[in-house]
Amino acid sequence: MFLGTYQHALDEKSRLIIPSRFRDGLGNHFVATLGLDKAIFLYPMSEWIKIEDKLRSLPITSSDARAFSRVFFSGAVECEPDKQGRILLPPMLKKHANLEKEAVLLGVSSRVEIWSLPEWEKYQSQAVSVYEQTAEHLERMISI
Repeated sequence: MFLGTYQHALDEKSRLIIPSRFRDGLGNHFVATLGLDKAIFLYPMSEWIKIEDKLRSLPITSSDARAFSRVFFSGAVECEPDKQGRILLPPMLKKHANLEKEAVLLGVSSRVEIWSLPEWEKYQSQAVSVYEQTAEHLERMISI
């Protein structure tokens, strides 16, 4: 399980340090892809396989399923951290996340999310303001 928030800067070669706690859970080989809300999602291979199986089971006749799968898989790259625990973020993923220099890495249960610092600050201020209201809506779906 991934928990916590870390902040790191990209180096001049667009490499980002993955915190050791996240590296332990991600392993030596994981997948980065276009996430939602202008984030980059990192999945350990075991989780990636589960998601791939679920998306593969969607009907090909569904235009929403086709569109989502195309974007999700075409934006994916396999990652292997170097000896310093850094990964190289491709321009496509950096552009998606509006990521220039400062990054925020979040542990979100089964995945790690990478955000640009300004995007995260904007998102967090909005999400915190409706946190309790959102909890009430979620409580109707599951017991928290």
